[in-house]
Amino acid sequence: MSKEQFNGYDTSIIYEYKTFPDVKSGRCDNCDNAQFKSSVKNFTFIRECRKCGMKKSI
Repeated sequence: MSKEQFNGYDTSIIYEYKTFPDVKSGRCDNCDNAQFKSSVKNFTFIRECRKCGMKKSI
C-alpha cells in the first residue's frame, strides 16, 4: 500500500536532513504540512509528515 506523492518525493524511503534540509523551515517539502509524528529508531530521530508520510532523519 503506497502513500500519495505530492511533489515527487518517494515516501517509502527516509531522507537525511543534512542532504535534504527543509525548503521551508518546519514544513514538509512534499505537501507543505506542518504536523509531524516523531519516533526514535536505532538512536536516530525520525520525523514523519502526518499528511503524506514523508520521513526525514534529523
